[in-house]
Amino acid sequence: MATNASPSHPYWPRHLQLDDFVPNDRPTWHILASLFSASGVLVVTTWLLSSRAAVIPLGTWRRMSLCWFAVCGFIHMVIEGWFSLYHRDLLGDQAFLSQLWKEYSMGDSRYLLNDNFVISMETITACLWGPLSLWVVIAFLRQQSFRFVLQLVVSMGQIYGDVLYFMTEYIDGFQHGEVGHPLYFWFYFVFLNALWLVVPGILVLDSVRQLARAQSMLDTKTTKTKRKQN
Repeated sequence: MATNASPSHPYWPRHLQLDDFVPNDRPTWHILASLFSASGVLVVTTWLLSSRAAVIPLGTWRRMSLCWFAVCGFIHMVIEGWFSLYHRDLLGDQAFLSQLWKEYSMGDSRYLLNDNFVISMETITACLWGPLSLWVVIAFLRQQSFRFVLQLVVSMGQIYGDVLYFMTEYIDGFQHGEVGHPLYFWFYFVFLNALWLVVPGILVLDSVRQLARAQSMLDTKTTKTKRKQN
């Protein structure tokens, strides 16, 4: 809804009327420091766990990938799960995770507008990619045979969702944030989301390489067996 009065909120487009909006009472630095501190603790914990709980020793690259999936599980299930459950209440709510979403919405106000796409995407992400990310960690620690299949499925799902996220905002003309703003546009909207294109892209290539090698070994073994039978 449009209004001629000066908006009482910091979101874009500026003509939005958000009657229920309550400004955050936590400063930006506090919200970001809390988020990245929690993620850092999770990374350190997973790094140590990947050394002590793995069935066989894991290399540095594999342990780093498990740290990534652990953080993904946390972000998908806790942070995005919160949005999925409470997206209708974010504007006036002052819980920490609601304030986090109000802060992030400086770069993409769709999260405050009950946008059907972001609600659907975040719900699928929280319900599917979150639990499966944690399963990836367990699968590699326990050397489960389908671990690379899980890694491939989760990474492809993350890429697909992220591509749709960027494309829908591109089609809308980037109207839900201040284009060019160093924090809200380049860091929140572009950088943080681009991570879920770059890292999963690398993990997709890793999965394809490992699965192709396994299939090649199986084909070679099958060919040798058939030759012996003949």
